[in-house]
Amino acid sequence: MTTRVTTASVTGAPYRIGRQFARGLVWFRRDLRADDHAALHYALKHCHQVWCAFVFDRDILDPLLARGLKADRRIAFIHASLAELDATLRRAGGGLIVLDGRPREALPALARDLAAEAVFLNHDFEPAAIARDDAVRDALAADARAMFTFKDQVVFERDEVLAGHGGPFAVFTPYKNAWLRTLQPFDLRPYPVAPYLGALAPLPAAHDQPLPPLDVLGFRPTDLPLPAGSTGAHALFDDFLARLGDYGQKRDYPALRGPSYLSVHLRFGTLSIRTAARAAHEAVLRGGADSAGAAVWLSELIWREFYFMILHHHPRVAQGRSFQPACDAIRWREDDTGDRYFAAWRDARTGYPLVDAAMLQLRQSGYMHNRLRMVAASFLVKDLGVDWRRGEQVFADWLNDFDFAANNGGWQWAASTGCDAQPWFRIFNPVTQSEKFDPQGRFIRKYLPQLAALPDRHIHAPWLAPADVLASANVRLGDNYPRPLVRHEVAREETLARYGILKTKSGKQKTPEAD
Repeated sequence: MTTRVTTASVTGAPYRIGRQFARGLVWFRRDLRADDHAALHYALKHCHQVWCAFVFDRDILDPLLARGLKADRRIAFIHASLAELDATLRRAGGGLIVLDGRPREALPALARDLAAEAVFLNHDFEPAAIARDDAVRDALAADARAMFTFKDQVVFERDEVLAGHGGPFAVFTPYKNAWLRTLQPFDLRPYPVAPYLGALAPLPAAHDQPLPPLDVLGFRPTDLPLPAGSTGAHALFDDFLARLGDYGQKRDYPALRGPSYLSVHLRFGTLSIRTAARAAHEAVLRGGADSAGAAVWLSELIWREFYFMILHHHPRVAQGRSFQPACDAIRWREDDTGDRYFAAWRDARTGYPLVDAAMLQLRQSGYMHNRLRMVAASFLVKDLGVDWRRGEQVFADWLNDFDFAANNGGWQWAASTGCDAQPWFRIFNPVTQSEKFDPQGRFIRKYLPQLAALPDRHIHAPWLAPADVLASANVRLGDNYPRPLVRHEVAREETLARYGILKTKSGKQKTPEAD
């Protein structure tokens, strides 16, 4: 009987698979590329024939449809990326088998149909995904088939970067420093695929089917405001490398082309994390004009891994619980006012232009600038007093690059309930944030054209503008743009009272701060 095997990652050393297989199956998930791919590399090396598959997982898709997300850009992105992946594999002599079903039944059935002796896949870290993969492993084992899993979507995972006491870090900077100390050249080397492509097997006739259209999956075509697939990923990557040196200075200004715009490609694996981290790390080591920006970007990539590590060691955060248990006692607005505030925030009707423009960017494109994610989240939680979990779900539904670990980590950071979160007494002022990071109102004007004629000094807080200035700009508060939902200075005091239950060990509250 074939031994059940799940490889364990070993920093600085390759995986060891002690035998060869006649037939193998690679299960693609959040790794939609054919280069620098751990599972594909090992399958091609250890199998005489290899097939590749992707499953449109109904356990993921059906809840989206139930929430009315039939025009989900993420499904369109995946669909377009699969079309490119299939074409790439076909040119190499294989192809992509695309199934629509539940993986825990569909994958074992496909392996049985292909007589595959082993299934190869890359790790996923979310609790639901782990449970799914365990079920697939058990079903394969019942058929005497092996399953191998590999680290691929991060440089370091799980227990590879630990604190001196042997447990996980709870503060980012020490984690980052340990991450950098642990890093070796091997960790950033790509997994070679091209030398082994001769093992790709042509698709059996029964599985040589065209990619199912979106409507067959239950979704509608939608606008896709970014290029998909590995081709799109590398085009954006090349563009970003040309402006890497400016990243540190420009990334906080939503009207500037400062971010990498690669988050969705890292989310779905159309770009390898090793490619990204290697470019950043090498630029830091070279020094020169790009090094400062590269260091900031590398730090952001390490934040991504920090949140994956937190999810692995503290799976309770996936159960709607605060990372800091004491924070579960905070009383949020749960009355009609809370519902009204939440709806106004979601629908970009808060009366605070930067917040509303951010929410419109999210709704119209599926993307939100990282600085604005912090501003919008802070406003919902600390100006409106609404439970952070409600905002977390909106971002989960609308963000093209939604990743549970990063989304939960970001929301808990903003709500001061998470690990290494901003202190509860630090409260973003949405007007000063607007004045600082969109000083000419360029971003606001793009998404709120009804405010476009306001002078720069008044566009951040229209309710403070003189009546003649509003009239000249054709801004009618309460008509074509809402009055502010709350007064920040009043909301701030309410927030300090709400968080007042969180004491220092001495029992004294810390001194309030503002930003």
